Amino acid sequence: MASILDEYEDSLYRSASVQQSRASVGIPHSGYVNARLEKETPIFNKQRIDFAPPEKINSLVVSSNQLCMSLGKDTLLRIDLGKPDEPNQVELGRKDEAKVYKMFLDHTGSHLLIALNTSECLYLNRSVQKVRALSRWKGHLIESVGWNKFLGSETNTGPILVGTAQGQIYEAEISVSEGGLFSTNPDQYFRQVYTLEEESGPAPVCCLEIERGIEGKFFIIATTRKRLFQFVGKVPEGTEQQGFSSIFAMHADHLPSFREFPANLGFSEIAFYTPKLRSSPRSFAWMMGNGVLYGTVDYSRPDSILSDERVWVYPPDIDITVNKPISIVLTQFHFLLLLPDQVKAVCTLNGQVVFQDLFLEKFGLLTRMIKDPTVQQIWIHTEKVVFRYHVQRESRDVWKMYMNMNKFDLAKEYCKDRPECLDIVLAKEAEHCFQNKRYLESAKCYALTQNYFEEIALKFIEAKQEEALMEFLIKKLSNLKPSEKTQTTLLTTWLTELYLNWLGVLEGDSSQRNLYLDTREKFRAFLSSPKNKDCLFNNRASIYELLASHGDTEHMVYFAVIMQDYERVVAHHCQHDEYDEALNVLSRHRDEKLFYKFSPVLIQHIPKKVVDAWISMGSRLDARNLIPALVNYSQSASTQQINEAIRYMEFCVYQLEETQQAIHNYLLSLYALCRPDSLLSYLEQAGTNPNRIHYDLKYALRLCAEHGHHHACVHIYKVMELYEEAVDLALQVDVDLAKSCADLPEDDEELRKKLWLKIARHVVQEEKDVKKAMACLSSCTLLKIEDVLPFFPDFVTIDHFKEAICNSLEDYNKHIEELKREMEEATQSAKRIREDIQEMRNKYGSVEPQEKCAACDFPLLNRPFYLFLCGHMFHYDCLLQAVFPNLPAYKQAKLEDLQKKLAATSQPSKSHHRAKDTDSISLGKGQQSREQIKADIDDIVAAECVYCGELMIRSIDKPFIDPHKYEEEMQSWL
Repeated sequence: MASILDEYEDSLYRSASVQQSRASVGIPHSGYVNARLEKETPIFNKQRIDFAPPEKINSLVVSSNQLCMSLGKDTLLRIDLGKPDEPNQVELGRKDEAKVYKMFLDHTGSHLLIALNTSECLYLNRSVQKVRALSRWKGHLIESVGWNKFLGSETNTGPILVGTAQGQIYEAEISVSEGGLFSTNPDQYFRQVYTLEEESGPAPVCCLEIERGIEGKFFIIATTRKRLFQFVGKVPEGTEQQGFSSIFAMHADHLPSFREFPANLGFSEIAFYTPKLRSSPRSFAWMMGNGVLYGTVDYSRPDSILSDERVWVYPPDIDITVNKPISIVLTQFHFLLLLPDQVKAVCTLNGQVVFQDLFLEKFGLLTRMIKDPTVQQIWIHTEKVVFRYHVQRESRDVWKMYMNMNKFDLAKEYCKDRPECLDIVLAKEAEHCFQNKRYLESAKCYALTQNYFEEIALKFIEAKQEEALMEFLIKKLSNLKPSEKTQTTLLTTWLTELYLNWLGVLEGDSSQRNLYLDTREKFRAFLSSPKNKDCLFNNRASIYELLASHGDTEHMVYFAVIMQDYERVVAHHCQHDEYDEALNVLSRHRDEKLFYKFSPVLIQHIPKKVVDAWISMGSRLDARNLIPALVNYSQSASTQQINEAIRYMEFCVYQLEETQQAIHNYLLSLYALCRPDSLLSYLEQAGTNPNRIHYDLKYALRLCAEHGHHHACVHIYKVMELYEEAVDLALQVDVDLAKSCADLPEDDEELRKKLWLKIARHVVQEEKDVKKAMACLSSCTLLKIEDVLPFFPDFVTIDHFKEAICNSLEDYNKHIEELKREMEEATQSAKRIREDIQEMRNKYGSVEPQEKCAACDFPLLNRPFYLFLCGHMFHYDCLLQAVFPNLPAYKQAKLEDLQKKLAATSQPSKSHHRAKDTDSISLGKGQQSREQIKADIDDIVAAECVYCGELMIRSIDKPFIDPHKYEEEMQSWL
């Protein structure tokens, strides 16, 4: 193990320079360098708005990118932040000393409520320019508004809740008329539904919030200076438009649930955080006298949606008697407190101040902080200046806080895209688990880090946690890249050694049986893992050695099967006399080479099953390669066992239709040895055509002769056309068999007669049976009584041949009569032929002067010509030109030769007066005369009409234009 560790240390991950770099940036045991090359942008990035108000800013509200601010005494400025260059100014139209006390803008940015310090309230819709007074609201100083996010629209607020400075909660609804600018009363109704009290009596309603949970349940949160109330109830389905009176009516006789704190600021404020793409808040923060009550919003709870509550006290530098916080805003992981001269951001995870922003005195005191819930922007204003904060990558350092709180899952969630941070979290989690003796979890985490491999491995070894070490190695192995072959090989080998050690320990302990079985399954899964397959295959020799050194034959076989090393598996089964298992492996994997190798062993013990397996393999096996196994087996086996060999050979011959001579020869030898009856039927089924017989005739003849199978020998002689030998051998067995052989040479009567004479001689001389000899005469028409008589002894009387002699004489008489008749017919035929010849000599035809050649269409009488009986007439040269290409090659050669001879005879002789003598001399030498040559040419050229004879019929499939002259012909037509 130590050597493997040393090798791994030499080959694995990093160099000393990386370690030095890592240490310099404060990342212990990590392979990442977390160096910030540029100054990182702060989470809360402040921006001053380029706006110089003409009058002091009294109040500012923002929602859905719609900003409204009250300037001076009577001016209202509306800005669509999507079009900041197009501000809209509205005059309130007040002539008295009334001032804007507070403003409230709904979630759509459409409905604006303006509360005046004179206990009056004005309303302005985004789509209109005129401010309307809400007459029903007069006499109430408005402290808070709970907007209806579920039924509100751009023209109608739906039922809303209104909190006053006297502690009353009113339900109201405001609607914009469709027919005119406003209806007579934009406030549809305004009715009191509840009064909030503290121990001293009614208290101002500082905040109102309406939320809807599951199953139609509504939650209403209302706060005073020291108390936080929750009203919970269901609004009947279809009656949501009727408001929330029924919910408050449920608490008419008793107080709703509330949280109370002793100190107070004189006011309180609650903020909610709603994630993007969600309509309901996920967390809340209530700013009150004792600090900030922070928690999550859980809609599944029956009586309260506020859960996981904790109070974060104010930072030490905040004294609520001197510089009390003014406003609070909640983001995903922070709440921001507005003080008169600064903004502080506190992390909701640990209560630490993570951001502090001081404002210069020239800007004046900070008045109000508000967040646009739709775009997550924070706005702060003084009487002179407006600031905006952008929240950027707020979760960047959250992982550290979760890590320090040992909430590692959350920490990993917030640094998934930052591997250097994730590595630190994993290392811290692994160390935490190790210290708490949760070694397996520690190993899994360590495997995902970039910490030194050897340090971690030694750590588990020193703690004697072999199981955790195995888990670490397994995870480490799964994270290696395919290119890291050396590391993969080392880890795989080490893990195999550890598994075998662990299995060896558990196997001897009966109380650990379940753990042993579980570990065995893990080891087998490790061996059969597709990811480890290539490594295990390349190093299978080492794995086999490890398995052998531990004596684990079971897993050696299992590993061999995974590696598809079936030869080793089969050999193992054969060595342990597990022949059925060996055959099952062969049959399952159907490897032809393994069948050839192990069949000689297996067939000695389970012949029938082996033959069944061969048959199931069908044509995939070459039977010639199995013959040695069968020969070795059949030499030492009984007849019953030899039948298995015959069964497979018959399958090859009759089912697979094998034609290999070796297979047929071996089947013949088995038949000759054990099944003579099958031998003859096989030979007969093979037929008598030597070209279609697949066994060796000479080998078969010798084999049958050695075993005395005479019928089979006779059949083979017949196939070899050795009829004399066949008859000689057949006479030793059966005369009828010899007779069947004697009739085989049908085209050779002389041989047939000779064979029948052999039979007759055998019958007369050996069997001395005259009647049977006479029967031979009747069986063969080639034998006469005179052929057989020399074979009989002298003392035989004529009575035995009387009938045969009479029949022979009658046959002779019939033959003589038949010859006479044929002579007469021949005489008559000769006479008719002579008459026809004489008639043909006198036959003639007439040719008119205007007749033309059928081929060239020129006058016929200009040149030598031919006239046929059909009426066609051709010039000699025209006919020769038409006939010559269609003549056979030998006739073309003969015709050319005759033409040469004719031309030679046409040359004038040197002395005309010796022409007759020369001609006589030529004839005397055996040469043809000129007339004879011309007659031979006529026989070839004018044998038939070129248009009416067989020549025209034979040329019917020839093209009109010679393919070789097609291009030339085509060009001539252009």
